[in-house]
Amino acid sequence: MMLSRRGVSGLAALMAWLVASRASATQSADPKTHRVALQVSSRENGVFDLALNNAVNLAREYSNQAEELEVEIVAYGPGLHMLRADTSPVTSRIHSITESVPGIVLSACGNTIKAMEKAEGHPLELLPHVGIVSAGAVRLVALQEAGWSYLRV
Repeated sequence: MMLSRRGVSGLAALMAWLVASRASATQSADPKTHRVALQVSSRENGVFDLALNNAVNLAREYSNQAEELEVEIVAYGPGLHMLRADTSPVTSRIHSITESVPGIVLSACGNTIKAMEKAEGHPLELLPHVGIVSAGAVRLVALQEAGWSYLRV
């Protein structure tokens, strides 16, 4: 049996729809990954705690929905004090959260580090698990341009 052109076109369209439907079903079976960038540029008491609370609440909510989460907390300016070994008032909480909640990254602004080291006359020591980015504001822009959601606390 031979199919007409119209029959071949219809069959091709049906096959394409079936492949697309199967791909869509496969994608929806994969857990969604949420990506959130949090800015901390203040040294005020409670600001970094709020950032940590947001990260933990997001992790809990998306875990309950069987969805993935990546959070990057970017500290710069006065907010860098929260990630310094000598000035952070939340050292134990940061340690506890980074050990128990997967997907949370802490980033310190390299420009702020250099400025503080110059002003204070000694190298800074950051808390464990803290990475350094060249510039905090640039990092936040890059994350947003890559599709990350942005929260300022």
